Amino acid sequence: MDLQKALTQISEIRQQVAQTETFRGYRAAPVAFSAFVACLAAGMQTTLVPDPVANFVAYLGLWIGAAVLSMAVTGLVMVWHCEQSTSSLTVPNTILAVGQFFPSVVAGGLVTYILFQHVPQAWWMLPGLWSIFFSLGVFASYRLLPRETFWVGVFYMVSGVLCLLWARDDFAFSPWAMGVPFGIGQLAAAAILYWTLERNSDEQEAIEA
Repeated sequence: MDLQKALTQISEIRQQVAQTETFRGYRAAPVAFSAFVACLAAGMQTTLVPDPVANFVAYLGLWIGAAVLSMAVTGLVMVWHCEQSTSSLTVPNTILAVGQFFPSVVAGGLVTYILFQHVPQAWWMLPGLWSIFFSLGVFASYRLLPRETFWVGVFYMVSGVLCLLWARDDFAFSPWAMGVPFGIGQLAAAAILYWTLERNSDEQEAIEA
């Protein structure tokens, strides 16, 4: 009984330490790649889906495909980071970071499904809502990340609100309602990750070499 209690306490201590340690599983390169994917999808939308209202399934397919590609690349890099790391906190930190961000992804998916199936007159709101849901994911996990990441969440929140205000009527489904927020937001996040976490590591490796 005492052994079980001790193991439980050790597990709780590890979780508390993981919550106070900066998560290094998000890397600048895949985050910057997601910005490139968002801009590429925005550029392709005009050609592939010239009339999103008449072909909304193709519009959803384009942007959901871009999101899945970005998440897959980020996920692969996180798995690679777990395998390469020698820290015993890497896996708990990764699980914690994913667990904090994942509910916003689920909420965004559920809202998208409901609007698609039952509220077609509100389809135009999706770019703004996606940006807002993404901001909530950033806010939920930024305590594991460099503190400057907080402003990335603010950017996505403001972008989502502005999309709801402006990207409507004739400007509904504008490709840049998705391309601009996610392009700039992900590039900013990549710059923060590199400048605060990866730059010093690169410089240290160069000195040691």
